[in-house]
Amino acid sequence: MARTLNIIGAGHVGRVLGRLLGASGSFAVQDVLTRSHASALDAVGFMGAGRAAAGLASMRPADAWMLAVGDDQIGAVCAQLAGAQALTGAIVFHCSGAKSSAELAAASAAGALVASVHPIRSFADPALVAQHFDGTFCGTEGDAGALAVLTPALAAIGAQPVAIDAQAKTVYHAASVFASNYLVTVLDAALRAYQAAGVPEPVARAMAQPLASESMANVFRLGAAAALSGPIARGDMETVARQQAALAAWDGPSGALYAALVAPTQDLARRKTPI
Repeated sequence: MARTLNIIGAGHVGRVLGRLLGASGSFAVQDVLTRSHASALDAVGFMGAGRAAAGLASMRPADAWMLAVGDDQIGAVCAQLAGAQALTGAIVFHCSGAKSSAELAAASAAGALVASVHPIRSFADPALVAQHFDGTFCGTEGDAGALAVLTPALAAIGAQPVAIDAQAKTVYHAASVFASNYLVTVLDAALRAYQAAGVPEPVARAMAQPLASESMANVFRLGAAAALSGPIARGDMETVARQQAALAAWDGPSGALYAALVAPTQDLARRKTPI
């Protein structure tokens, strides 16, 4: 028989994982608890399995517990769970990329095996993600016994589990911020700078797209150092100084962003293999 899985916090991530883990046969989704009974019913409908629970005390014992709650709620919810349920021998895991499995200390003290599983995806459209989950990388860390169960379960839903260092969890999560959020911020600076030179916004996007797309493609094809081009890669620091001064005069924050990127880009250029 499949191991039973209870889910606390079935937002976008929780309901997608619950749906896929249940459909794969790795787990049987049992009880689902969210902030409201209505949202729990909605999550159960999305997953096609489980029962909406009214509270922790009404949830049945389970082989595994998934805490898909906000990062700042993991410790408190885990403590409440440990106080309300017998967890000896159970697996308790959360889905945060920013917090390590150490946040589940209360469950460990109650005899559970703990872990974290962080899918590296945008979950803005849960239905679409559920349909196209194959190949999704999942950062995992925690107790070996928990991972021995969770790793094959993730593989069964098409995920690619990647072991990470729990001590570096915050740095790991920051990597995703660099690759996603801050990339958008840098591109926004580029679009605004084009517009400051008189280029209409739609044209600015059209101009920047091939540069950005080709640069990203080269990073993933060749590596960051080999993909680097431009004045710093050529050693043209006079141009860099002029650009930095012009940007600082136009827009202080954009000038500061440019200045902050000079030294890391110089380091990257030094790693570039001469042609």
